[in-house]
Amino acid sequence: MSTGPELETVTTDGAEIPALGFGTARMTGDECRRAVETALEVGYRHVDTAQMYDNEDAVGDALATSDVPREAVFVTTKIDTDNLAYDAALESTRASLDRLGLDAVDLLLIHAPRSHTPLEETIRAMNELQDESVVDHVGVSNFSVDQLHRARTLSETPIVANQVKYHPYHHQTDLLEYCIEHGICLTAYSPLAAGAVPGDDRLAEIGAAHGKSAAQVALRWLLQQPFVAAIPKASSREHIEANADVFDFELSGEEMRDIGDIGGLWDRLAVKLGLR
Repeated sequence: MSTGPELETVTTDGAEIPALGFGTARMTGDECRRAVETALEVGYRHVDTAQMYDNEDAVGDALATSDVPREAVFVTTKIDTDNLAYDAALESTRASLDRLGLDAVDLLLIHAPRSHTPLEETIRAMNELQDESVVDHVGVSNFSVDQLHRARTLSETPIVANQVKYHPYHHQTDLLEYCIEHGICLTAYSPLAAGAVPGDDRLAEIGAAHGKSAAQVALRWLLQQPFVAAIPKASSREHIEANADVFDFELSGEEMRDIGDIGGLWDRLAVKLGLR
């Protein structure tokens, strides 16, 4: 029996981030609202949205109608790349809070770096929002190691997360090593490779030994790595429940390496972590 997706967390500098979150990219309106409602019913306690997704209002509606207390849900949103200037970052985040119907968000991310807007402007605005207690934690998304390092030097508070594309066919070895070293959560978006993972025979073979699907194996592979969270997206209850059912089995070191070898990661990472 699964222990529930809300019971494993990534602990960073001051933040407790549920390891399995619910992604909402490319879902809007009633579809998004229903999916988030279902996810909360199933047991997800980490919901990811963004200004760019045009669904903060739908996420907010789901949070408002859910029986799950607000304080039990870790809510992440992201500043659109067109809103990274100081004043725009402040105004757009306050507008995000209005759409979400929340007094504060747990985590505010820069959606992606933009060269035409000084990073220090955005970080200064995010830190100010923390001072106002409308943002609990700050982080980034789609940042390289160098960009992440610079963000850390500019922020008065910890950068607790970097949300990037990460799945068995797209590795983030250098970034993950940096995050492990500095205690930063690497949040994997598109963890099922935009639908490619479920058809992977190699992952399915590993899953068969555990009574799990290829998709569940891929998610377990991510969640067994230190400082990694994952935010799979799904619209049907069947897939939402299946993605959450990944806490009642464990991949062996050999299986972790086999999956890593799809893109050549695990041997190097295992040595770094002292696992072999």
